[in-house]
Amino acid sequence: MVASDTVYVSEFVDLIGPKTDMLGPVRDGGVLTTGTEPACYGPMITPEIRSGHTITRPVAVEGAAVGDGLVLKIKKIDITSKAAASGTETAREGSYVGDPFVAKKCPGCGKVNPNTVVKGIGKDAIRCADCDTPVSAFDVTNGYTMVFDDKRKVGVTVPKNVAENIARNAKEYSGVPAGFTCHSILLLALADTPAGIISRVSPMIGNFGTLPGVEMPSSHNAGDFGVFLVGAPHDHSITEADLALRSDSHMDIDTVGEGAIVIAPVKVDRAGIVVGDVHAMQGDGEISGHTTDVSAEVTAEVEVIKKLKNDGPLVIPKMEDLPPLAKLPSSNELEIARSVAKKYNLELQTEVAPFQVVGTGGDLNAATMNGLERMAQLCSMDINEVKNRVTITGGIEIGRLPGVVHITALVPMARLEQMGIAHLIKEQYGL
Repeated sequence: MVASDTVYVSEFVDLIGPKTDMLGPVRDGGVLTTGTEPACYGPMITPEIRSGHTITRPVAVEGAAVGDGLVLKIKKIDITSKAAASGTETAREGSYVGDPFVAKKCPGCGKVNPNTVVKGIGKDAIRCADCDTPVSAFDVTNGYTMVFDDKRKVGVTVPKNVAENIARNAKEYSGVPAGFTCHSILLLALADTPAGIISRVSPMIGNFGTLPGVEMPSSHNAGDFGVFLVGAPHDHSITEADLALRSDSHMDIDTVGEGAIVIAPVKVDRAGIVVGDVHAMQGDGEISGHTTDVSAEVTAEVEVIKKLKNDGPLVIPKMEDLPPLAKLPSSNELEIARSVAKKYNLELQTEVAPFQVVGTGGDLNAATMNGLERMAQLCSMDINEVKNRVTITGGIEIGRLPGVVHITALVPMARLEQMGIAHLIKEQYGL
């Protein structure tokens, strides 16, 4: 097919992999615009969905081949939801097979991933279409409903009576696009957390990148959630070798917002861009397990970096989102450093720039080692040198517990030139 300058997506999928049908292709240098649905708690309480997420149908990219890097410049995130709901949860025994995010089971008739209908509001509103049993793989242990101002600048938690009114008008408040697939978590009228809590809206994309090299639920396309698929007792079981083919699009890194750049690994030919799980805000670590999932419109520009061979995502955040030690020295600091260099007759490394790598694994230690190894490989450095550079010129930040980190260090610009990404970093930071 002829590649397009712009591709718009309003279809959603739950399972992704090399055989997933793609839209497009979009040309190298083109633009992708997507609508997204609230895609974490919605899929979790919709048993038909075989994943803890839905994401947009993948978009093929002209000229992208396995081993390339795919640049995604986030130009716009516009929230269309008027309200969101979230909270902590526990899995319901007897309501799933091995994994409550993937293989939800009706406790009445025993069907796995049954079709469902909505009757009323509250925790029992979603029912099996075959036997009318209330069906959910999760109980929300402490939840909240949050409303946004018209310009989506601030969110405020609401009391039970307001949450119930929103639940009765869930579709309107959730602002879902055409083609939405999930029940709304707003239906549950969550209001355990006190009303009146204020939060700043800072939209970010939780699941953003490319297709993995093996079929898997879209929510598990990362090293931490992915481990639950290894040897699992359901239809989506994979092996350890399969898990290495993940593309880590499910990052939940709070700096992946408007103005940020993600360089995703290409694990299947034509890449397959996916977008989903947009959050109104999220603190580092997403400690409650979930946050304010919203419907949104996302626009991103696309660029192919040939033969980058990045095993996982790279992030080029906005300047203000860099760790303090990864920000280049000021002119005053440079003058002081030059005086020190003159005293000791040494040459300063001034041609450096921030470089950020994502690591994932079964826990934070495994994720950190994964990210350090990825940085060492890309920079052609000994891993111990990488550890030292991260310690004194960057830092390790938590994207999501239990196992997503983003690791930053100042590295020589010559290494970034060799990778073919220096132009992006220079553009982002005005170097």
